[in-house]
Order: sequence, then structure tokens, then C-alpha cells
Amino acid sequence: MDVEELPEKLAADGTTIVVGDPAAATTVRLYEDLRCPVAEEFEATGAPALREMTLRREAKTEYTLASFRDDRVGGDGSKRAVNALRAALDADKFTEYHTILFENMAENERAGGYTTASLLKMASQVDGLRSKTFDSAVSKMTYKDFVTDSEKAYEAADGDAPRGPGTPTVVINGTQVTGDQYGWLFEKESFDQLLNSARK
Repeated sequence: MDVEELPEKLAADGTTIVVGDPAAATTVRLYEDLRCPVAEEFEATGAPALREMTLRREAKTEYTLASFRDDRVGGDGSKRAVNALRAALDADKFTEYHTILFENMAENERAGGYTTASLLKMASQVDGLRSKTFDSAVSKMTYKDFVTDSEKAYEAADGDAPRGPGTPTVVINGTQVTGDQYGWLFEKESFDQLLNSARK
């Protein structure tokens, strides 16, 4: 299966974006802020193991997209990125666009964070994503309610922090990855072992 063929949908709760075969044996819940440097590191290191399992229909990923980094570092880049990703879901291009955003995160942060212009420019790298509908949704923050509700869902998630568990937080089949194993998330082979042991 190619990335373009991965099933993507908004869950019934209105905040969870589910990517992968609904019948997959392993479910990974992933909490991410698009401006979080640790989430960026995870996407570049361990996350490809999850992507490969998803493509093999062995896992599905449930994304909860946070936007708390805006309050910490200023601007509204996280909120704009989450809104744009929600618009990409409507075009069935969430996965491809999610990858592009993280690949360009550091560059965007040096420029002050994601903007409407930078989000549209990156969308041009995803075949078939740009359209009047998509561009309008990005420019007008069409999904600002989704952005707010997703942040609330993140803040309500279990964790030691008073406002959410931190990002990235990874929960495999209901069990949060913590302690020494948290470091395994940032190494593809180690994360692959974690995912496979959960599957067995």
C-alpha cells in the first residue's frame, strides 16, 4: 500500500484523526504539537517505524493535535498548522502534508513559525492538495473550532503536567510509553521493537 492509499478519517469525537486500516491489531495514539522540537525529532527518527507498520496494515495511528507551543513561544503557528492539517484531511492528504510540515518545521521556526503563506507553499509539495477550498480554509482559519477542541482534548489527556502530557506522547494499545522506554521512541529499530511486542 502507498501512503496515498492510507485510510484517513475524523473520529466520532470530532478531534481525533485516524490514519490506517481500522481493523489493524495495534492502535497508537499520538499527541503532537506541530511546533514542538521533540515531536520533530520523533518524526525524523522513530516515527518511520510506525509509518511502515501502518502501510503494512498492522497499525493505525490516532492523532491528537495540540497547539500549546504558541503560548510558550509566541505567535499562532501551531494553531494555523493544525487548522491546515484539518483542511488537508478533507482532501485525503493529511499524512503527506503532516510529513512535509514536520520536515520543514525548523526552517519555519527560524522564520517565526508557520504562516498562511508558508503553509500554502508547503501544500504545493503535496500532489492534489491545493485547491480553492483548501486555500480558503487555510487563509480563513475555517477549522478554528477544531483547533480549540483538539487542544482541549490534549489538555484533558492523562499526564503529570497540568495542561496535557507533553509532546510527543505515545500510547500503544492503551499503554503510555514512559520511563526508559520513552527514549526508544527516538530510534527506529527500538520503536519498531516496542510496536511489535505490543502487537504480540
